[in-house]
Amino acid sequence: MSAPSKVAAKPAGAAKDSQCAEESGPPDSPAFILALDVGTTCVRSFVLDEQCEVRGSAVDAVELLNPQPGYFEIEPESLWRKIVGVITQAVKNAQLTPPDITCLTISTQRCTFLTWDHRSGEYYHNFITWKDLRADELVDQWNASWTKSSMNWFSYALFLLTRQSRFLAGSVLQLMNGQALMQKKARVELLDSWILHKLRTGSSRDKDVEHITDVTSSTATGLYDPFTLSWSPLISWLFGINSKILPRVVDNGYKGFGHVHPTAFGPDWANTEIPIAASLSDQTAAIWGSQCFQKNDVKVTMGTGAFLNLVTGDRCQAVISGMYPLVAWQFKKPTRQQGAVYCIEGASHDFGTVVTWAQSCELFDSPANTSDIAQSVPDTNDVFFMPAFSGLGPPVNDYRSASGFIGLTPSTTKAHMVRALLESIVFRLVQLIEAAEKETSQKLHMIRVDGGVSRNDFVCQFLADLSRLRVERADNAESSIMGATFMAGINLGIWRDVNDLKRFRKVARVFEPRPKEYETIANRMDKWSRTIARFSDWY
Repeated sequence: MSAPSKVAAKPAGAAKDSQCAEESGPPDSPAFILALDVGTTCVRSFVLDEQCEVRGSAVDAVELLNPQPGYFEIEPESLWRKIVGVITQAVKNAQLTPPDITCLTISTQRCTFLTWDHRSGEYYHNFITWKDLRADELVDQWNASWTKSSMNWFSYALFLLTRQSRFLAGSVLQLMNGQALMQKKARVELLDSWILHKLRTGSSRDKDVEHITDVTSSTATGLYDPFTLSWSPLISWLFGINSKILPRVVDNGYKGFGHVHPTAFGPDWANTEIPIAASLSDQTAAIWGSQCFQKNDVKVTMGTGAFLNLVTGDRCQAVISGMYPLVAWQFKKPTRQQGAVYCIEGASHDFGTVVTWAQSCELFDSPANTSDIAQSVPDTNDVFFMPAFSGLGPPVNDYRSASGFIGLTPSTTKAHMVRALLESIVFRLVQLIEAAEKETSQKLHMIRVDGGVSRNDFVCQFLADLSRLRVERADNAESSIMGATFMAGINLGIWRDVNDLKRFRKVARVFEPRPKEYETIANRMDKWSRTIARFSDWY
């Protein structure tokens, strides 16, 4: 079935920024969407047509700097060169020219920030990524502080008086390391706002384009209040941050994202003015890519970390288990000014990281082999692994937990250890699923998985058996790219609404739970859960 086409990018000067997401007249040329996804480990760019078929792509590794233990940084100009490189190469690989591109859409990792002087281009430090742990001591001090305790009691009292759930969330406030922005003298850029600035200014001298971030990127920082849909007034009191140095938050249907500056990508792009049709966080992109558009839809991204997102509808759901409420996406409408759809999220930060570490320890040659290795033994021979390089998130919430194997004996083989590793990351996922069900008082029936680890059949089947839920894996693993493409296409009028996107959802396999397996593996998870105390509060 053919989707409506759009005109290609217009020559420079043919359109204004405020018109970049408006629908145009009858189609007269094919649409080609250029999608950029900036993740933790790689930068990817894909060119897709209006049938969502990939016409060309390019990938480059992100150089993650580790100057001290617990520090995880990215040098910004090196990252920008990689972004330019994959975008230009993807267009070449698609056998297209820059004027053929209809629009650009971007998806970025969240909670990664820097401070700089945007006019001079002077950076005060590298990007500090979401994996960075340097603020843990500050977090512990705040979590134990009189100020935080007072906030807890005050928020709980407000909840009892008003029954407004946002005060209940405040009563169990925990300050994560993504909330440690302390600079007062510099402009703060989230990764998406910095990329938008670089895209829109190129090498020109005019650096005063609008300082903006999209709502799905800001909502994950902990500084943005999803209940009021604004930067929290508490950030000035708690952290001494003047909110004026933060980017203005815009919705996902914003019509002022502007255009790619003709000098941004080199001389081949000089006569183009390509609209930026969408900007969204990687997890929102994965939600859209998995087509989780209805209340109680849930997706699990299995990448560097594992992120579970459960759509909760048009009301923000307070959570107290260590999960957190977020704006899943927002399109402001004249008839309903808010237009926000919410989700709750839980994360296990060590997922793909565990697999990568195990490979570096030579437990296996390739991650692609781990499924067969795990299935070569009937169980782990009572060996268990604790996947806690970054501590244990919700619902355990022990960020001083250690990683390690327990139960090793002379009869333990590599296969037992590999299986224990894979089982452990599924145990953490099931903890998140159970917490999500408890928070929402809903029984889930199916989860959609994406990300590199979702290609592992053993992990998906073990997850289905233990959670007793159907696990659906799409044919296309690039959910962030697909989600960013979907949102851009709707913003530009290539597709009318989310119902138009259903034709692009192709399921590769559904893993059905096997009831006969449940009791055995549930007992294993119970025993694994008891080992948490052995690794607890280690650091």
